[in-house]
Amino acid sequence: MSRVRVVSVALTAAALSITTLAAATQANAAGVRYAALGDSYSAGVGSGSYTSESGSCSRSTKAYPYLWNAAHAPTSFSFVACSGATTGDVIANQLGVLNTSTTLVSITIGGNDAGFASTMQTCVLNSESSCLSAVDTAKSYATTTLPGKLSNLYGQIKSKAPNAKVVVLGYPHLYQVPGSCIFGISDTKRTAINSAADTLDTVIAKQAANAGFTFKDVRTVFAGHEICGSSTQWLNSTTLPISDSYHPNASGQASGYLPSFSAAA
Repeated sequence: MSRVRVVSVALTAAALSITTLAAATQANAAGVRYAALGDSYSAGVGSGSYTSESGSCSRSTKAYPYLWNAAHAPTSFSFVACSGATTGDVIANQLGVLNTSTTLVSITIGGNDAGFASTMQTCVLNSESSCLSAVDTAKSYATTTLPGKLSNLYGQIKSKAPNAKVVVLGYPHLYQVPGSCIFGISDTKRTAINSAADTLDTVIAKQAANAGFTFKDVRTVFAGHEICGSSTQWLNSTTLPISDSYHPNASGQASGYLPSFSAAA
């Protein structure tokens, strides 16, 4: 057989393998009815390419739920995550897409309940002591009030979608400390903000386990890719529009959240 013929056969085989793999991936999702719930981290705020139908919810075609849907072609896909959503907002506005036919659910939630946006604003604009106080307040809320709110929400998800696998994703550290940043807030503030994420993830993981849901910790996969990180940055620092600040960018969604969710879906 000539060299050209060998190469041609090899390329054809490779193409068939890729096609077969793609078909198998989509076949595995046949019958999957997927609902993507949650806040801005699930909506894809910070990654751009927002859909016009989503309005102020800012759902992105680069968000991990949208990317998973595009890759797996489930039987149905309900993308209702919304920027700024709290546990109460999910209960009021998002659970309507769930039913006994739902087989897969993803969610990030809890950061807005604990005052993520206002805490970040305080830490960026005000003194170190003000930042540490705001972080302590957020952590106190996360440990005392948030568990009950998550338990209630998870219970309602379980009631409305009793046959679904529910994947709860956590929040990454925003900063690598010490990191490469010369300017910006102090490492003391950065460490405090990261500790709030630790507290939040601990609470979320416990409540997810109590509900029988799968919790995916994204802190490890984001390590080195945080703001001031040593590798390609997967999180926005202060940027425009301001609402995109301190959220995963397109790389953070595709390389951080998507593989974490895919591993559990």
